Parts: sequence; structure tokens; C-alpha cells
Amino acid sequence: MAKYNDLKILFFDVGGILLTNGWGHESRREAANKFGLDYEEVNALHNFIFNVYEIGSITLDQYLDTVIFNQPRDFVREDFKEFMYSQSIELPDMLAWLKEWKKDCGFRIISINNEGKELNDYRVQKFKLHECFDAFISSCEVKMRKPDPGIWQLAMGIAQASPNQCVYFDDRIMFVKMAENLGIRAYQHTDFETTKKILNELKEQKLN
Repeated sequence: MAKYNDLKILFFDVGGILLTNGWGHESRREAANKFGLDYEEVNALHNFIFNVYEIGSITLDQYLDTVIFNQPRDFVREDFKEFMYSQSIELPDMLAWLKEWKKDCGFRIISINNEGKELNDYRVQKFKLHECFDAFISSCEVKMRKPDPGIWQLAMGIAQASPNQCVYFDDRIMFVKMAENLGIRAYQHTDFETTKKILNELKEQKLN
């Protein structure tokens, strides 16, 4: 077991911890209601192609061509995109606190997230995620997505860190367990106070 003061990298997911998911099923259902779409049809097409979008193989426009604009619509593409972007909302407490905590935490913090490029770029800029992350391992840029173990291995390679020097936070237990399988200490984020307590303990034990 690594000593706490050997830890040097914190890996974080974004959606479900700091922000809402960029384009989750709740947002797709709301879009169906707002724009008069058949949700089941949209969702089936989404599930067929969204992974391809998240690894950067197609653009957002190409995704929309398949899922939404595969037939004439009585609304325009830009209105639909604006709705998609509006679904990204900061979750209470965590992001603002992490930006402040990072200033003297003694760790480098790197995101590992599944996100299509346009949504990813929007979220980084809109919510000033550079203020809490030193680097971004985004599926759209690295052509891999969780739960592919390669994305964590790439992140460790970029960070020049071994598994026992890293801690990973994700709201999805499947991804937590995949990180654990690679030897990374991992925690499932359930709420702000719990994750805050873990992070403060890591910081205290690292500094002592």
C-alpha cells in the first residue's frame, strides 16, 4: 500500500461530480418534449452512434444528422445545439470548492472524462475548468472512452505516475471498479460533503 505522501495525482470525472452530464437521458427526454420528437426513436439512434461521437470520430453536426436531422424538422440546427449546451449546469458546491482547494493541495488534478469535442470544449470554457484541472484526458481527444482501461493507463503515462500514486473519483461505480482493477485507489462520488472529507484527509496525510 502506498504511503499517502507518495500520492501525487488526483483523477476526476466531470459529469455527475462537478457538472451535470453533458447530454444524458434526462436531457434527451426533455429535448424530445420541447422539440416534438419521438424519444424512443431518438434514444435508439443516440445509443447507436454516441460512442462514436465521444471518441472524436464524428463531429456534433454529424451526430445530429444521424439522430435528429435525419428528416425535415420545424426547428433549426442552431436552436437544438443551443438547447444541448444549456443542459450543462454546475452542480452545487463542488466545482467552486475544488478550484479553491487546488491552490495549496499539493496534488496535480487531471480530468478523465467521456465527452464529445464540441460539448467538451464548451464545458471547459464556460465553467473555467482550467482553474481546477492541470490537464484533460477527454475521450474525444484520445480516441478512447471509459471503461476502456487504456484511458487510465494513458492518463498515468501522461502524468508519469504509477497506479499507487493516483486517486480517482467518479460517480459511476463501474468506472471506479475499473480504476481499482488497475491498482488505482478509487472512490465513488455520492455527494459533496463526502468527497470533500476524503480530499481533505488526503491533503492532510500528504502534508504530514
